[in-house]
Amino acid sequence: MENKRTSAKKKKIIKSIKKTLGVLGTLLCSLILVIIITGSVFVTAITVYVFNFAEGTEDYVSLEEIELTYTSQILAPNPDYDGTNEQWQVYYTMSSAGDKMVWTEFDEISRYVIDAFVCSEDERFYDHDGVDFKRTFGAFVNIFIPIYDNMQGGSTITQQTIKVITGDDARDGVEGVSRKIREILRSINTENTYGKDDILEAYLNVIYLGRAEGCNYYGVQSASNFYFGKDVNDLTLAEAATIAAINKDPTFYNPYRNPDNNKGRATYILNKMYENGAVSSDEYYNALSELETIKIVGDTTYSTSGEQLSAQSSVSSYYVDATISQAITELMDIYGIDYDTASSRLYSGGYKIYTNVDLEMQEKLEQEYLDDTNFQSYELEEDDLLSAFICMDYEGKVLAVIGNRGEKESSRVWNNATMATRSPGSTIKPLSAFAPAIEQDMVTWSTLLKDDPIDLAPAGSTEPNLFPNNYSEYGDDNPNWSHKLMTVEKMLETSTNTGAAQLVRMLTPSYCYNFLQGSLGFTSLVQRDDSGRSDVAYSPMTVGSLTRGMYLSELVAAYQIFGNGGVYYGHSFINKIVDKDDKVVYEHDPYQLKAIGSDTAYVLNRMMLQVVEGPDGTGKAANLDTVEVIAKTGTSENWENLTFVACTPEYVSGIWVGYENPDVIDTSKYQSIAKMWKNVFGEIADAGTVKTFKGDSNVSHLRYCTKTGLIATADCESTAMGYFKNSNTPETCMECLDIDDDAMDNVDDDSDIYGN
Repeated sequence: MENKRTSAKKKKIIKSIKKTLGVLGTLLCSLILVIIITGSVFVTAITVYVFNFAEGTEDYVSLEEIELTYTSQILAPNPDYDGTNEQWQVYYTMSSAGDKMVWTEFDEISRYVIDAFVCSEDERFYDHDGVDFKRTFGAFVNIFIPIYDNMQGGSTITQQTIKVITGDDARDGVEGVSRKIREILRSINTENTYGKDDILEAYLNVIYLGRAEGCNYYGVQSASNFYFGKDVNDLTLAEAATIAAINKDPTFYNPYRNPDNNKGRATYILNKMYENGAVSSDEYYNALSELETIKIVGDTTYSTSGEQLSAQSSVSSYYVDATISQAITELMDIYGIDYDTASSRLYSGGYKIYTNVDLEMQEKLEQEYLDDTNFQSYELEEDDLLSAFICMDYEGKVLAVIGNRGEKESSRVWNNATMATRSPGSTIKPLSAFAPAIEQDMVTWSTLLKDDPIDLAPAGSTEPNLFPNNYSEYGDDNPNWSHKLMTVEKMLETSTNTGAAQLVRMLTPSYCYNFLQGSLGFTSLVQRDDSGRSDVAYSPMTVGSLTRGMYLSELVAAYQIFGNGGVYYGHSFINKIVDKDDKVVYEHDPYQLKAIGSDTAYVLNRMMLQVVEGPDGTGKAANLDTVEVIAKTGTSENWENLTFVACTPEYVSGIWVGYENPDVIDTSKYQSIAKMWKNVFGEIADAGTVKTFKGDSNVSHLRYCTKTGLIATADCESTAMGYFKNSNTPETCMECLDIDDDAMDNVDDDSDIYGN
């Protein structure tokens, strides 16, 4: 009985246990099912979210587009170019809103630089497909359980590149999660689209590498230029590690401001490179040693081959300013855009602007313009006289320009050579009167004109309106007319205003105006303004009393015709502009306008030689020892502007002085304008390899009679030599014996003048 009871009790317990286990099993299975269902719902929701999100996300980031945000460069001809080295060198690196970015191709980046970034930022870069999930998980764990101080972050180089290019960098909350998903998707797809080298090239060109001296530096090239003054391909291993060290925290590890912090990070990078077999033992230890003495040089000008040239000032030169202004204008014309859009495109479009600058000449002139003794007759306590200078060749390539005296204190400032319009004074005469009159065969070298004014009074007037006075030391109220006969050459040599007025009358002011505007490219002339003033008149065309004045740059460009056979080319600071894809978008193609014949040009050339070498020349102070100078002086009304334009066989140049608010220049305090030109440019001009101007086969050097202006015979007692167009040679003199004594007395026959 007892056994039966015991057996029944056991069965009851077992049954109870089975029932309990059944309930627990059911609960457990239910819980598992709930978890599975909930997880499935969650995963499904996440999947739907990601797919929906992906539909609104670009599959990849276009690496081709990012170069559009990079710095443009202004380049200059290499003065040491010999056919084997670099023909061009960087003259100035432009910066937009304080940013400097220079795009560099992958194969032009030092292997040290590439390995330094890969080993320190993403050592499995060549193994993953855009996302390193192992690193991502490790970085996540390290947040909660800090193990490594210098552990690489979760983002790969590809992800970092995506972040910089897109600017999509939200960190917190839902937006931070969304950004990370976008970044992962884009990274994977970008890696499927581009090769590793393409991604690395983009990365090394877009990363931010610190701020110094008012500029932000992006990309390894601009950083190399600034911190070490060399091309990125020429960095040493220690320098490469220094650059790579900045990336982790561009402020804390900036070698310019925090060298010790940078050195610690650079040492870590060298260790990683050694661990990964990127450098040998010798390279590693030599680099560690170099880190102890490494020097940061600051911003520099450098050649395209990486040669350090000189420190690039944060203040651009007058030449750079003028180049930027012209480049903006050219882009406006090319793309049909406004000034602001063109300016923005220029600064951030990655253009290369090839200039015509002569770097040695530009630097020499900049130094000369700091020396007040080049202008003053004696030391002045107050001296606010302004000045400008420009030089170009005979095809209009501007070689140098100075916009004012003294130290240039900021970029893109007022330039008196290219922006100011001032009266050219008598420098207008060879262009407006003498050249066209000789071109039209109205006069020759020896044509005799009387130093008398012309009467501008209207027909029927009882009062004469005599014009012009000749400038003299006696003041503008004294007409200073000699009433003597003078040759056309002598009137130019002595800058006699009456002669120019008579030539303008022969030609008509309208003809002179049209010649200046249509054949010589002057843009500031006024046909008639709202107040009724017009440059189609005697005073503007004779003595340069223009409504708005002239640009010195245009005035000097017009004088090309006297040294190149009569061809006008205009002028340009720029040789060509190349875009980011190395496509030439602009190339200066000077239009060759035949303004005057080569024979006329050479006759004027010889006339202006007398301005410098003649006994009464107004520009004698510009005479050089070995090189011919032809020139013309110019003084505006009331001595408010002094101008001098000079040509040597290699250069066309001009100088101007005056006050910001036009006022009388006290010439007793300052040297003559011709002497100023010689002071600042004479040494450069006299060093020219070509000493004399080339003659013209259509011009003859003949003796003429100073009494009649006709070609001399053996019977002519007073003669001189002159230059004459073969097509318009004066007749032979047959009149000397017939001239009475009274007429002879009225001829200016100074033996010194005519060379007897």
